Amino acid sequence: MAHLSASPDTRHATPDPQAGAAARESDEQACRQVLQILALIGDKWSILVIGQLRERTLRFGELHRAVIGISQRMLTRTLRQLERDGLLTRTAHPTVPPRVDYALTPLGTTLLDSVVALAEWADTHRHQINVNRRRYDTSRHEHKSESPRNV
Repeated sequence: MAHLSASPDTRHATPDPQAGAAARESDEQACRQVLQILALIGDKWSILVIGQLRERTLRFGELHRAVIGISQRMLTRTLRQLERDGLLTRTAHPTVPPRVDYALTPLGTTLLDSVVALAEWADTHRHQINVNRRRYDTSRHEHKSESPRNV
C-alpha cells in the first residue's frame, strides 16, 4: 500500500518516504493483528464452539458434551478467548448450583456464514482428501522402503 503526497508544482504524485515507512509499519501491525485473529478463529475448538452456539444459548456442560473431544480446560480457555474478543457473552446466574450461559454476540454471529461454509466445504471434500492422504502416505512409505539406509 503506497502512500503518495501531491507535489504542489506538478499534477503527479510523488512518493513520500516518511509516509511510506509509516504505511509499512502500519501494514505490518495490521498484518500481525489479522494473523492473531485468524489464529483464534481458525482454531478448531473456536470454530466448533461458534458452530454450536449458532442456534441458541448453551450452558458450559452442554457445550462440553456437544464439542466432542474437547477437554474442560481447553473449553474454558476457548470460551475465555472468544469472550475477550467480543465474539460471545458469558452470563453467570446467581443460582445453586451456579449456572453460566454462553451466547454469540452480534460480532460473533458475523462469523457464522464463514464457519458454516468452511464446515460444508470440509464435509463435501472429506472423501477426496482422505483418498489423497492415503495416496500420499502410501507413496511416502514406498519411497522410504526403496531408499538405501544410512548405516
